[in-house]
Amino acid sequence: MNRRNFFNRAALTAVTAASVSKVTMAALPEPTTMNKADTAPPLAPPNGRPYNPVVTLNGWTLPWRMNNGVKEFHLVAEPVVREMAPGFKAHMWGYNGQSPGPTIEVVEGDRVRIFVTNKLPEHTSVHWHGQRLPNGMDGVAGLTQPAIPVGKTFVYEFAARRPGTFMYHPHADEMTQMAMGMMGFWVTHPKEKHPLIDAVDRDFVFLLNAYDIEPGSMTPKIMTMLDFNLWSWNSRIFPGIDPLVVRRNDKVRIRVGNLTMTNHPMHLHGHEFTVTGTDGGPTPRSTRWPEVTTDVAVGQMRQFEFLADEEGDWAFHCHKSHHTMNAMGHDVPTMIGVDHRGLVRKIQKAVPDYMVMGERGMADMGQMEMPIPENTAPMMTGKGPYGGVEMGGMFSVLKVRGDQKPGDYKDPGWYRQPAGTQAYEWKGALPDPARPQPGNPAAPAGGAEVNIRKPSGHTGH
Repeated sequence: MNRRNFFNRAALTAVTAASVSKVTMAALPEPTTMNKADTAPPLAPPNGRPYNPVVTLNGWTLPWRMNNGVKEFHLVAEPVVREMAPGFKAHMWGYNGQSPGPTIEVVEGDRVRIFVTNKLPEHTSVHWHGQRLPNGMDGVAGLTQPAIPVGKTFVYEFAARRPGTFMYHPHADEMTQMAMGMMGFWVTHPKEKHPLIDAVDRDFVFLLNAYDIEPGSMTPKIMTMLDFNLWSWNSRIFPGIDPLVVRRNDKVRIRVGNLTMTNHPMHLHGHEFTVTGTDGGPTPRSTRWPEVTTDVAVGQMRQFEFLADEEGDWAFHCHKSHHTMNAMGHDVPTMIGVDHRGLVRKIQKAVPDYMVMGERGMADMGQMEMPIPENTAPMMTGKGPYGGVEMGGMFSVLKVRGDQKPGDYKDPGWYRQPAGTQAYEWKGALPDPARPQPGNPAAPAGGAEVNIRKPSGHTGH
């Protein structure tokens, strides 16, 4: 081994620290960054084994270079500014200019080398969630490797041993770094036709994440455990989440990873799907059945597939209703049914900005022009062709069109329902409602709707 080969190999040894100097950076793949929150078109592989690329919702795929048969990537861990919705930005930590970081796409059997440069104010590491790899490449700081110091570059190298859907995220000061948005997607495509992996026309990926950002501020509160106020996909909240645009009769795959602190029942309107894979790999065909909602637990991946054979604009969202709202407060009392007539005017003499919240429900909140701090996402927002959608957070739209060209992901606009296929106002006479008759056991006694018994003493507990 000559001197040049020795130093070349030393520079590429897995988990090797090096100063981030101009000389060092010149030997690495050029770090690519992204400063837009738009959904990038799929990245067709310029070299290496061919595959059908994925589309990262409001994200992009990280380019690579081939070096003597090894696929080389460069991740840069750094503070970023993420636009979570139009006009609302957050100070986060991420990779290559964004949170989440770019999707990494490889093919089963690829030899992969990932350079990770740390531009954070503290040490970090990268864990390759769900991968089969050598123990020293697993990315747990203190256990399988030293943490990556500030200003240093480490190298991870391993073979992509099995196809599937995976994630990457830090395993160093994880509570802080993941709460600040450090995470990314990884897809390993099969190298040949797989008996459990079908070909699809469109393949979407995104991560579920959550943040607690006080109205008017820009930085997530890292100590929050449960009461998050922003539930997001790829660090975006509706109406900032792009639609999933497909052509009618496309076979569609959606891959979802959950890095929040709770589970999320993902619900698709207008179609039924089958869960075809987890972070453990493709599911046996005998275990698959039709669903319209599938639960994605903490730290899990789910991929599901369906035939998009119903035209229209179909809602797609987490079915926990508080997860489809933005910046909501948890300590607002329920005022439904409380008569405020005359009271508001009196209070406004002392507090001009006072308004009633929830007297008739919360739908009015979507139309209020109430003053809010700068850089705050409204609680209920998003407009559709017929008015306010009254949704936020984890919500998007599957747009199925018969005239969408193959491979075209441009938003086709709102769907126009054919005549006679839309709900409408009934203007005819209505029959009298059926009511329980006297003597019927279903009739309430004495007209009372609720009987209340006040406790006396501590008996009967």
